[in-house]
This record gives sequence, structure tokens and C-alpha cells, in this order.
Amino acid sequence: MVNVFPIEDEEDLNTKEPSLTDDDFSDEDDDNLSEGDDQESLADRLAALADIIPPSTRHSISSGISQTTSFFKRSSKFVGNAIWVITTSALLVALPLALALEDEAKIVAQEKEMLEQQQGAQQMLSPSAYPAPGASPNQPKALVPPGF
Repeated sequence: MVNVFPIEDEEDLNTKEPSLTDDDFSDEDDDNLSEGDDQESLADRLAALADIIPPSTRHSISSGISQTTSFFKRSSKFVGNAIWVITTSALLVALPLALALEDEAKIVAQEKEMLEQQQGAQQMLSPSAYPAPGASPNQPKALVPPGF
């Protein structure tokens, strides 16, 4: 809200007014002013700003804000679409591939275990490279592969 004050002439300023003391003022006057017309809401103050800011500045501020919000909307839509593409690609391609590789690893582990069992059974059935106690030392020894 704009307050208008009259401008006094120089002649009026040259005349001396009686000086005021602290006794001339009271706290009651201040309380009455604060309870009166000064009860403006935030919306009223913002509406008053529209009169203070020139239209060209208001337009530039408004266009800047709308461009910024438009940029963030477009960016968030793009990021959302990219995340959707990556997620669906992972579900449709990578997940079945990972499951197939896991199954292949299980099969390889089972084959390795079966081969070890067969080798263990053959070692149990074949004569040992080390003679049993009380066996004759002249008996031919079995061929032992390196590393055993």
C-alpha cells in the first residue's frame, strides 16, 4: 500500500516548531497502531509488489520460471524413460542370461564331482603304489601319474 505525504514549502521548514519530548509520546499509541490497519496478509503484500515491479521485469521473471520448470519436466521425463528402457532390457536380456550361466556352472560342477568320484573309485580298485604292510617288495608297482 502506498502512502502519500504532502511536501512542505521551504518557508514552512524555516519556521521552528516546538521540540517534542519523550513525555509527549505514549506506548498506548503504538499499541493502537499495531492492532489497526497494519494487519496485511502475505497475499496482500505480494499483490502490492505487482504494482511496484515493472511489467517488463515481471514478464522476464515469469518466462524464466516457466522455462526452468519446462526444462525440469522434460529432463525428468527423459530420465524416467531411460530408466524404464534399462530396467526392461535387464529383465528381458540379462536376467535369462544370468540364469543360463548359473545353470551351466551347476552342470560343470556336477560333471567335475562325478569325474572325481570315478577317479576315486578307480584308485580304490587298482593296486596301490604303496605296498601294504607285510606285502612283498618285489611286487611290481602301479604307474602313478605326476602330482600324486
